[in-house]
Amino acid sequence: MKTKIAVAKGDGIGPEIMDAVLRVFAANDVPLEYEFVEMGKSYFDAGHSTGMTAKAKETIENLGILFKGPMETPKGKGVKSINVTARKVWNTYANQRDFRTLNGVETVFSKAGIPINLTIIRENIEDTYGGIEHLLTYDVAVGRRIITRPGSAQVIRYAFEMARRKGYTKLACGHKANIMKLTDGLFLETFQEIAKEYPDIQSSDIIVDDLCMKLVTRPDNFQAIVLTNLQGDIVSDLCAGLVGGLGFAPSANIGDNISIFEAVHGTAPDIMGKGIANPTALLLSGILMLRYMGYTENAATIENSLLYTLEHGVHTGDFGNKSITAATTNGFADAIIDNLGKVPSDGGVVGKGNTEIRSNLHTHLLKNKLTVTKGIEEEMVGVDVFVESNDLQPNELAELAKKRLTDNFNLVMISNRGTQVWPTGSIYTELVNEYRVRFEKKAGVTVTQKELLHIAADFSQDAKVCSVEFLMKFGGKIGYTLAQGQ
Repeated sequence: MKTKIAVAKGDGIGPEIMDAVLRVFAANDVPLEYEFVEMGKSYFDAGHSTGMTAKAKETIENLGILFKGPMETPKGKGVKSINVTARKVWNTYANQRDFRTLNGVETVFSKAGIPINLTIIRENIEDTYGGIEHLLTYDVAVGRRIITRPGSAQVIRYAFEMARRKGYTKLACGHKANIMKLTDGLFLETFQEIAKEYPDIQSSDIIVDDLCMKLVTRPDNFQAIVLTNLQGDIVSDLCAGLVGGLGFAPSANIGDNISIFEAVHGTAPDIMGKGIANPTALLLSGILMLRYMGYTENAATIENSLLYTLEHGVHTGDFGNKSITAATTNGFADAIIDNLGKVPSDGGVVGKGNTEIRSNLHTHLLKNKLTVTKGIEEEMVGVDVFVESNDLQPNELAELAKKRLTDNFNLVMISNRGTQVWPTGSIYTELVNEYRVRFEKKAGVTVTQKELLHIAADFSQDAKVCSVEFLMKFGGKIGYTLAQGQ
């Protein structure tokens, strides 16, 4: 019995490489059926603001698996990336990208005899990829970086389970918690708590800039790394460079109900239709998909054939021994098909028999899932009022702010771009026209949200209020950061 999945061929070279991969699947009798869905640039151009038709969305949600080629988001039209939108809408919270040394793909590390075999797990939903940005003044833009405890737990637990499944003994958490103490700090804290449940896996954490330095010097010291979204995006592309580029970097976006498998390289419109594109990344992504679905025997056979083909020097024009004539896209696929059943010199990968596949790999939901940590004591302790001022010095702004004070509040700090400029600061701190003015309640006083909003409303009589953030304590711990210099 075959399982039906949704397939979107993509833009640019997408249809060419997808057709090549599906031919390889067919030659190996992979038990899949395909429902082709309408997604990509042409559907943006046709007026679908999400880059997909309503029918495509319905099909993907019914089937639970999307196998997609690279897609282009039109530039300068104010639309969101279809790739990011698809991952977020369907809550594919874990992006898994496997990087390994491939025979026939020459790199600095392969020349040095340093083997690479590591996996990056990137949180896929949150962080700056929410795209929540505002111009507070003409000169000041702000983006919200959203890191949540439930979202962090989802991807971190997946990373530990993945590590255990692959037989890894080490998992590192890459972060910037030394600077972003609440956002990255929450991610790291969640990692450390979940790590206690996996004593068989050695857990560690590493600051992301130090991680990048170590990856480009000794990548063989790492097995698996889990990171937040933006940092994971950057680090995973760095790792692609270690093994030959994005053309050799498979990608899986895993959710509890819907999962997406895709090549993450570009659409390469300059070579579209020439039949010379490299299908390796999409084929490797398809192999990840087969394993995820339980078709482990098919996955192993195809992967061994690919490795054998690469080992024997078959290549497309973007890599390989230039003294050997480059294969076309179809010629490369033909070579893999011809080599099905063969294994590379190192013995290749071993596949178990295909497991029983359910016709539906996900649950059809009736309402949105909401995850909340309950039982935590909350206390309002103040408010940060962000105001625009084009001419006032910090001490002058402080005098205006003091007019807002009541018996319940103290004016404790004014900052500019995160650096304290009142009550202490330096004359050498350069300013922009947006300030954060912090009011905190006095000891022993209980305040309400209405009182905090009233401060901002009252302040608006003398200065333009750009934004307001409440200062909270959770479980007795402050839920906000101090300014530099405070």
